[in-house]
Amino acid sequence: MALERLGSALHEALRKIFKAPVVDEVAIKELVRDVQRALLQADVNVKLVLEISKRIEERAITEKIPPGISRREHVIKVLYEELTRFLGDKPALVTIEPGKRKVIMLVGIQGSGKTTAAVKLARYFQKRGLKPAIICADTYRPGAFDQLQQMASRINVPVYGSPEARDPVKIAFEGLKRFSDRDLVIVDTAGRHKEEQELIKEMKMLEKKLNPDEIMLVIDGTIGQQALIQAKAFHEATPLGSILVTKLDGSARGGGALSAVAATGAPIKFISTGEKIDDLENFIPSRFVGRLLGMGDLETLLEKVHEAEVKVPEKKAKAMLSGKLTLTDVYEQFEAMKSMGPFKKLLKLLPGLSYNVPDEMLEMAEDKLEKWRVIIQSMTPKERADPKILTASRIRRIAHGSGTSEKDVKELIKQYFMMRKVLKAFRRKKLPFLGKGLPLDGR
Repeated sequence: MALERLGSALHEALRKIFKAPVVDEVAIKELVRDVQRALLQADVNVKLVLEISKRIEERAITEKIPPGISRREHVIKVLYEELTRFLGDKPALVTIEPGKRKVIMLVGIQGSGKTTAAVKLARYFQKRGLKPAIICADTYRPGAFDQLQQMASRINVPVYGSPEARDPVKIAFEGLKRFSDRDLVIVDTAGRHKEEQELIKEMKMLEKKLNPDEIMLVIDGTIGQQALIQAKAFHEATPLGSILVTKLDGSARGGGALSAVAATGAPIKFISTGEKIDDLENFIPSRFVGRLLGMGDLETLLEKVHEAEVKVPEKKAKAMLSGKLTLTDVYEQFEAMKSMGPFKKLLKLLPGLSYNVPDEMLEMAEDKLEKWRVIIQSMTPKERADPKILTASRIRRIAHGSGTSEKDVKELIKQYFMMRKVLKAFRRKKLPFLGKGLPLDGR
């Protein structure tokens, strides 16, 4: 992953401080050197690295330690605060007032990932109960409208545009008329590679005619410190309301892009951390730094759990707790987990676990869950409802149909019966986390 090496290096620097018998000036200077090395390897600008490391060293050595905390805790607090400040300090959020349509215009050079970002942005707000729509104002790139429509149709978000049209302003105006009833309209504009000046000119014209509520610059996270040049050029042409950084899942230069963009003063509002439509998150510097340092991010984890939550009706929940759990119920839980993203990403959100679980173990667990998901898909509705009927010949057929082994199918069945047993035990016992003497079925 993009910033994983930076996170691991910073986490290792913190571990040294935790292990140090005495946190003195020597230990602090070693921490600062480790932080410098980690940031430089992540392609962060040398001047910025020197500035941040100087602040960390000065504060950690000279600042008066607040009452109730140790010097060790104070040093960690200083590092956390300075990294957060370095990436923007306070979160910049997109606000949408109920009953008032918001128009966001996406800008950026060709290849920055604007089209994908438009769909991810629409999905982000759709999951929060809003009605988004997208306008394709890219009249240059062949297939731009088709690509946008194909991606947006997967999440049922309408797209307006015309592959034959040549006037982006006219398309944008017609699209805004068409989507007058929508909460959010995202205008995807054209990008060029070698004609930045022409693009800037067109962007100015669109901004003047459309008067969007916000202009969002989409920056490719793999370009590192070059992001600063791009961000400044766009910011000077027309004031940017926000920045969205893409492709932070595949390059070691992500730290350079984030820090360079933060240096322009335009706030980073979103970061794209994967290829899936759901892989877009609000950029909250404090949470982001917490994850980098291995401190976790429980708020984001809870948000993901809430988004992926499978609503279980009360009657069905009671039946499951009576031991009437079916493999269909298990499958629904697997699907919910899958929509939350890979194990590795989820574990980064848990304090203390981010860098402690071996990759092989995570990959094994993920492979196993995926196998079980496919095995359940290969069963008949009757077999899912009552796995007791799974004879040797049925197991053979399921293994063949799912491309797995009979051993895999038997392992799933064994785990299923164990889950049923545990749920029955839950129903019979008074569980401490449910309150004093409160049984699970509410009696």
